[in-house]
Amino acid sequence: MPRFDVISQGEELLSGSTVDTNAGWICHELAQIGLEPGRITVVGDVLDDIRAVFVEAAGRSSVVICTGGLGPTSDDLTSDAAAAAFGQAVASNPEALAQVEERYRSRKREMPPANRKQAMLPVRSTVLVNRLGTAPGFRMEEGGTVLYFLPGVPFEMKAMVAEHVIPELRARFALPPRRTVVLRCMGIAESVAGQKMEGFERPGVLVGFRANMPEVHVKLHLSPELDPAPLIAEVRERLGGVIFGVDTGPLAEVVGQHLRARGETIATAESCTAGRIAAALGAIAGASDYLLGGAVVYSNAEKVRQCGVDPDVLAAFGAVSEPVARALAEGIRTRVGATWGLAVTGIAGPGGGSPEKPVGTVHLALAGPSGTTHKRIQLPFERERVLLFTVGAALDLLRRAVDTPT
Repeated sequence: MPRFDVISQGEELLSGSTVDTNAGWICHELAQIGLEPGRITVVGDVLDDIRAVFVEAAGRSSVVICTGGLGPTSDDLTSDAAAAAFGQAVASNPEALAQVEERYRSRKREMPPANRKQAMLPVRSTVLVNRLGTAPGFRMEEGGTVLYFLPGVPFEMKAMVAEHVIPELRARFALPPRRTVVLRCMGIAESVAGQKMEGFERPGVLVGFRANMPEVHVKLHLSPELDPAPLIAEVRERLGGVIFGVDTGPLAEVVGQHLRARGETIATAESCTAGRIAAALGAIAGASDYLLGGAVVYSNAEKVRQCGVDPDVLAAFGAVSEPVARALAEGIRTRVGATWGLAVTGIAGPGGGSPEKPVGTVHLALAGPSGTTHKRIQLPFERERVLLFTVGAALDLLRRAVDTPT
């Protein structure tokens, strides 16, 4: 199996001021088509350091992907370092220059003289079109290794990997087509999913797991001759109702699809999550078909004012309790006029807990046409993950109610 290296450039990556998301994404995409990840290297904006990394990677792997360092400023050194690494000169490339000029023309802007630097490429390199930005990419072949030099801007890099890198590597290494099926799960730990999938191995099937908090993804990498249907059915038997989608988008999108198909609507009342549930639903295009509105009800006064919670209930049970969660769900449903009312109230921390209600205590409630359901969860996390998993649990409570025939 051909091996690949990924190189990420930039002092901002070394200093930690910018998180390198490019390398992980590239590794995932290339592994999907059958290449073996070798090494990820991060290097700063020092010419000799970059040159040395290029030489080392080319001597170790069949494919090298480098991102960053293609801009117009003095610290953008990719072209110079690549030329120095492989004994070439740097010269203005007419095709690359035409790309940069056209990008500025299309934006009705005059190209600054500094951007001519982006067309200065190693003389034996091949230009790669960047449809989304000003920096052309380029490709080199040295000693049996193919090297791709791509912009560091993630959306530009991803487009170029899809348009140039993957098709070329498939052809170069005669990689057979593979199908990947992704089963998205909510409410199960990655380790538990792994245990339940033990013994599933068989020829032509590679099982992978990914924790994409709060979801867990079970991935089946299949040989092209295999029928995925019986394999998916077996995974469903093993994992059960935690699977909310197969080759779908995130949970909020799946919930929205169910609501739209049923012609139903949702309103939210959120205490500890402060609008994150509504934001997750609203981030999906077309959410206005089913998301009517919501209320952020941190204070007891707002719970009373916006959702009609009885003050005596709050006094008797406290804000973080089953009766209050139920009252919030029922109140927001009635006041907004939605099919469903979804509510959460909890203690996200780091303070505010007690022996009876420790940090991570969350009450969820869903009011609907047939009554109100309640769920209490205890999340052993720090604040951010408590909020993240609360949103997931709330959406999953709604999903289980609407993922049934009307």
